[in-house]
Amino acid sequence: MTGTQQTVLEINLNALQHNFEYIKSKLNQNTKTLAVVKAFAYGTEPSSIAKHLEKLKVDYFAVAYAKEGVVLREAGIKTPILVLHPQIIDFKTVINYCLEPNLYSKRVLTAFIDLAQALGLNNYPIHLKFNTGLNRLGFVENDVDLIFKYLSKTSVVKIASVFSHLVASEDLSERDFSNNQIEIFKSIIKRITLKLNYRPLFHMANTSGILNYPEAHFDMVRIGISLYGFANEAKFTKQLKNVASLKSIISQIHTIEKGETVGYNRAFKAEKKIRTATIPIGHADGIYRAFGNGKGYVTINGFKAPFIGNVCMDMLMVNVSDINCKEGDEVIIFDNQEMICDFADAINSIPYEILTAISQRVKRIVK
Repeated sequence: MTGTQQTVLEINLNALQHNFEYIKSKLNQNTKTLAVVKAFAYGTEPSSIAKHLEKLKVDYFAVAYAKEGVVLREAGIKTPILVLHPQIIDFKTVINYCLEPNLYSKRVLTAFIDLAQALGLNNYPIHLKFNTGLNRLGFVENDVDLIFKYLSKTSVVKIASVFSHLVASEDLSERDFSNNQIEIFKSIIKRITLKLNYRPLFHMANTSGILNYPEAHFDMVRIGISLYGFANEAKFTKQLKNVASLKSIISQIHTIEKGETVGYNRAFKAEKKIRTATIPIGHADGIYRAFGNGKGYVTINGFKAPFIGNVCMDMLMVNVSDINCKEGDEVIIFDNQEMICDFADAINSIPYEILTAISQRVKRIVK
């Protein structure tokens, strides 16, 4: 019996710190850092991740939705938190928990101003998102005058930052497009700066932008996937450390005779006598049903065991015919970047999806 006795996700804070410090080494001394901890800190454990980064003096956190920010505040996080996609219905929660909303359209801008006025707020920090090519959220450059039409009439809000998002910063074949985005954002900075008697923070670079476009660092950078061990380019990923390791155990071993089948829909039929191991993790835990039938593998006692049959909701089966193992032995679903990338490649996905898919019913162990 190994130390692992159930399915767990181990989170390595030393690896997190290494990654944060590596990215910081690419920045000017005065460039601020924003750590992205949305989606349960990319599938890990947001409170523990944020507490450790707060000790490392990160300047800002970012979450997707208000309830993610509430979790951090209730865990004791004091650092400013930017809510990237706040919903109007959650604006009161945003204010009650001292979160800072991204306002990206006339509708959300005016709704927040109206609420702030009703509550008698003064200089409440807001963030303005500009669309420079992603075409997802954001004002466009020509909206600057419209924005200040509303801001000039009130003192209930104050711009904490103005930002945009690079579309393809990891793809150097799209350098012309990225450079054009940067130039548009510089023009936005100029127009906004002329209208203010103070300077908000300006930021545009995500992980790949940090590494490939130092001219886009501006006042602050947003550190996302690189905190968790990936940089979208192999040469940079090698400089990072894996943060999340998913482990389980062998629940039962079966001998499958030639002609017998394994799993739902009899998806696998044995062409010869084999041994299979059943592992207590399935698609309800984040191991998609797109895996299975030879797509994906786990590691047992140092050897690869490929998936067999369809992944079940709570279990999956692997071929252990050539592996010396027994019931109760530890199973490594993934514990390094290569395995996570192999998982992603097996279903034409990306590491982001593999990490963020891990269900909250999987026990987290912070180390």
